[in-house]
Order: sequence, then C-alpha cells, then structure tokens
Amino acid sequence: MKKSRIIPLLLAVVLLLSSCAKSVPAVKVNSEDWKTNYTYVFVHGLSGWGSYDKQNKYLKYWGMRNGDLLKYLNEQGFNCVSASVAPHGSAWDRACELYAQLTGSVVDYGKEHSERCNHERFGTDYSNNPLINSWSSEDKINLIGHSFGGATVRLMCELMANGSAAEVEATPADELSPLFTGGKADYINSITALASPHNGTTAYDIDTSEEAGSATQNFLNSLVAKANNNEDDGRAEYDHANYDMLIDNALELNGRIETLKNVYYFSYPCNSSVKSEDGSYVPDESKTEKMFVKTGILMGRFTETTPGGFVVDESWQMNDGLVNTVSAYAPLGAPQKQYEEGNVTRGIWNIMPIYDGDHMSLQGGFSIKNDVRDLFAEHLNLVNSL
Repeated sequence: MKKSRIIPLLLAVVLLLSSCAKSVPAVKVNSEDWKTNYTYVFVHGLSGWGSYDKQNKYLKYWGMRNGDLLKYLNEQGFNCVSASVAPHGSAWDRACELYAQLTGSVVDYGKEHSERCNHERFGTDYSNNPLINSWSSEDKINLIGHSFGGATVRLMCELMANGSAAEVEATPADELSPLFTGGKADYINSITALASPHNGTTAYDIDTSEEAGSATQNFLNSLVAKANNNEDDGRAEYDHANYDMLIDNALELNGRIETLKNVYYFSYPCNSSVKSEDGSYVPDESKTEKMFVKTGILMGRFTETTPGGFVVDESWQMNDGLVNTVSAYAPLGAPQKQYEEGNVTRGIWNIMPIYDGDHMSLQGGFSIKNDVRDLFAEHLNLVNSL
C-alpha cells in the first residue's frame, strides 16, 4: 500500500466508531419562520482544521466522533462551510486568512503588520477556490467560531467595520487590502462564539505557578509550545495564538474590538468541572477528555493577579478543561445579558446556557462522543428567524 494512502491509525479508529453511531431524528426546523438564510461560516480553534485541510477528509473538526456536523446541517436546509486558518497563528493573521478565503483573494497580512512582526506580507491565493460565492451587505454571512476561532471572527469583523489606521498610513492606496479600509460592518449578520476564551485563559498562566507539579508543568509547557507554531521563522513573539490567549493580552485585544450595533452576538460557555468540598473545581472525568484533565485540575484551584493587574479570583475556577467558563461568557466590558427567548437584539452578547461538556464537546467530542446536532440546528434556526 502506498504511504500516501495510509490513514493514521487514530483517525481510522475514530472513523470506525463514528460510522457505528446510530442516526437520530432531525430536530424540527421551522424554515417557514425564517427571515434570512445567510451562509454560516465555521472557524476552528487552536490546532484545528477545516475544509481546505487534508485531514478534514478523514476526521471532521466539526462533528468529530458524532460524524459530519456541517453535512447534517446542510441537509436541514442551512448553508454551512468551514474555513481553514493557521492552527497556531495570531488572531490578526487568522483574520486575514479568513477574509481571503471568503473573498477569493490572496492573503494580505498587511504591510505594517508584516514588517513589524517580521514575516511575509502575502500568503495563500484563494482566487480559484473561494469559500463562498458572494459576500456583500445584501448577501451577509453568519460566523461561528470555536475556542480561539471566537477571537478570529471578532477581529475580522472589527477590521471589516473600522479598518486599520496603521495599515492605511503605511500602505499606498492602490496596494491596500479592502479588509483594512473598513466600512463593511453590514456584511456580517451574526457572530456565535463556542467555548471561546474572550478574556484569555488561566491554562496559559498555570505553568508558571508554584502549585504546578513538574509533570503537569511539562505538559502545559508543551501545550504552549504547540501554540507557538513550532517554527523558528523569526516572527515577533507576540504574533502567535498563545500570546493572544494570555489574559492581559486578550483584554488588550478586546479593547481594540468594538461590539458592532448591527450584529447579533451569541456565546456558548462550557463546563465539565464540579465543585469539590474545599470549594475548588475538579474535572468530571466522564465528560472531560483525558488531555484536559491535568489542566482542569489546576485551573479549578488557580487564582492570581496578572502582571497587568487583573485579579483572577475563584469565579474563574469553573472550566471546560482548557477555558475558564466565565471567560467564555462575553468580552469584559461589552454589552451582554443572559439569553432570553424572544428578546434578542443586535449589538449585545446573548450568553446561552452553559453547555454540560468539556472544551471539545461542542465539536462532537473526540474520545467522548457528544451529539450536538440538535443544538446547532436549533441555534441556526433561531438566527434565521431573527
């Protein structure tokens, strides 16, 4: 057998398990009540993949153990596609890549940004393979970001709406990407963030804590290293995902991203921890992937004051194994409220009920299967009815 045709054993096992999954009746989709049916663009998180990536043929990021989620949603009448952005890239770089895929253009990271961060200005050319056929104020899109995908879509929308003064100043007008000119806020209908570390995560601070044992410290250090591109390409240390997910840096990023008045916002926080007798939180291992158990234990008893002076108190201890549940509610300082049926308006984050599962549960789960098809169908049905 040719090497190129060999499917990795782990992926093959997951595929076999997924093929054995029993089908379930579809949730009732009330298409007669829809006021829109804009395309849904799904954006993966850290170390993730999408439709442009080869591994997506073997294991769907969106669905995982539970099968192809987007295929299921498309069968219900929704139009869903998945983007492929840099698995460990910064929110800025990923936003630029997402924009190029949506517009069928060459990735332009910006003259000012690329020179300051010391990497190539231009990337992949999607001219012959755009993610969607059209995109405008009449043909809007809905964005769904998992984990760090939440920061990715929020930053792209900020650039769509308000552009980048730094890029405008540094770039000749005839070379400037339309992404950086702003004025396109009305291209976006909604943003949905799934288990997103809007305000950072303590998972990236724990490895410096005196509470961390050496084994766990090594585990977390390797986690951060993977988020650092594993490439010594000379780029600035702040142009990586792991930098953006530190609490102080996430809060600084929030300060540069406006909550747009014309966009519907939703967030789905997750929790797979339970409160123990001493008040700390420990992972429910029946709901938590093994890769997240060590992190979840430490996050569940961790407090600190960040170098920037932000106080991480006990309210941050509930977690999904990688992201603090409270951080996934909404960006601090942004307009927000608990979701109320029949009371959804633009320009305010609607915090959905906490999902009972770990960080990968809303993807469908890896070793712990989660059937989230009805949840997504109901949510997309809600957005279309607005």
